[in-house]
Amino acid sequence: MIEVSKVTKHFDQVQALAEVNLDIATGEFISIVGPSGCGKSTLLRIIADLVESPGAVKKPAKGAFVFQDSALLPWRTVQGNVELLMELEHVPNKRAKAAVALKQVGLTGFEHSYPHQLSGGMKMRLSLARSLVLDQEYILLDEPLSAVDELTREVLQEELHEMWTRDKFTAILVTHNIAEAVYLSNRVVIMSPRPGMITDIVDIPFEKRTPEIRADDKFNQVVNYIAGKLRTWK
Repeated sequence: MIEVSKVTKHFDQVQALAEVNLDIATGEFISIVGPSGCGKSTLLRIIADLVESPGAVKKPAKGAFVFQDSALLPWRTVQGNVELLMELEHVPNKRAKAAVALKQVGLTGFEHSYPHQLSGGMKMRLSLARSLVLDQEYILLDEPLSAVDELTREVLQEELHEMWTRDKFTAILVTHNIAEAVYLSNRVVIMSPRPGMITDIVDIPFEKRTPEIRADDKFNQVVNYIAGKLRTWK
């Protein structure tokens, strides 16, 4: 379980977050949406201990952060990037574990390629493989699919959902894409303009996620409901 309690944040004279409280159950997938500049990414970085803040965050010991730009090391091969965290933690059998992770994200055969030789979608698959190779208890995702085209984005959403279903990790996704949030999540958290605070949490009523669900009337009703909440601040 991840517990966020009374988290606030100021940057000089600007208040980014105001008393954010949020409980995320073990194995849950939530998404955070809100206007630009409302503190979504700041909140994610506070949970990851990348930014200091008053308040309290309780979380499991093992977790990973997936950045928007994939944050790959350009001088390391695909295999080398996946093995990086295992090297830092002195994990045995890293080559075999890397092979399994690459197979899970469809990158078998690209082990000796370098990041500049990969498409945007392949880079994001590699970033996910690197994050998941150590069997993380939670994954924090900061708009990881924003730099790819729409078709690739939908395919990656489906692959991310399959990974989450298979590996049972807790996930928190920051995104501007409401349909993406609804497709992937158990709940969608809506934040207000700065100073960011949680104004609503929407339960997503779908048990199974398939590509066809995006055309479902109920799916689009949920998307439109959340979009309407966000439009009140424009």
